[in-house]
Amino acid sequence: MAHAAAAGYCATGTSHHEQIHGIATRQGKLKTKEKIVVFGAGGHAKVVIDIIEQQGNYEIAGLLDDDLKHRGKRFFGYPVLGTRAALPALISAQLRHAIVTIGDNASRAAVAAHLDQQGWRFAGAVHLRACIGRGVKFGPGCVVMAGCVINADAHLGAQVIVNTGATVDHDCRIEDAVHIAPGCHLCGGVSVGQGSLLGAGSTVTPGVRIGRNVIVGAGSTVIRDVADAARVSGVPARPLD
Repeated sequence: MAHAAAAGYCATGTSHHEQIHGIATRQGKLKTKEKIVVFGAGGHAKVVIDIIEQQGNYEIAGLLDDDLKHRGKRFFGYPVLGTRAALPALISAQLRHAIVTIGDNASRAAVAAHLDQQGWRFAGAVHLRACIGRGVKFGPGCVVMAGCVINADAHLGAQVIVNTGATVDHDCRIEDAVHIAPGCHLCGGVSVGQGSLLGAGSTVTPGVRIGRNVIVGAGSTVIRDVADAARVSGVPARPLD
């Protein structure tokens, strides 16, 4: 279920997560923080953890990662609790909230599907220095980094990453498990299909439709619609296959 921002906001002292998700405070009364599990112990997780700490709405219980090299270690100040095999024990310990911090779209979607099947609830993370317009909607598990601008009536699906300094203009439609890399700029009315990756610094002109599982090369300018599963690059962007 998508969460809507009731009004626009930008770089204020109020937590964006509170405004979008309604979790932290109500009418000045502080509620007990929910504990959250972070799934994925890589560079992307560090940035998301930083956002969660700044928001102050969740207490991070620890991380999970299927890479056994993390077993028994700490990551960015938090314990690695195990692999996904630890999920039943965490549920038994009354942990219910998770955020998937994996940059790869397919892997992130697969882990999210696994967690969803087990009844986990997905938190989002929106940096305090992101500007969010009126009518913006976020699906579960979205991450919006510092310096991003998401303008009026843009809709983002589940498990979407809008990375550092990217902009998503009015009326854009971003489907599930899309990664909009740092410095991307989507003009108004753009649509991006499920699982697509827009490389760093790429630009998409107004009204362009990008299909599912597309890869747009870094620094490209997309001026025409892109078919499903295509790989495009250049200025203007052209198919690589």
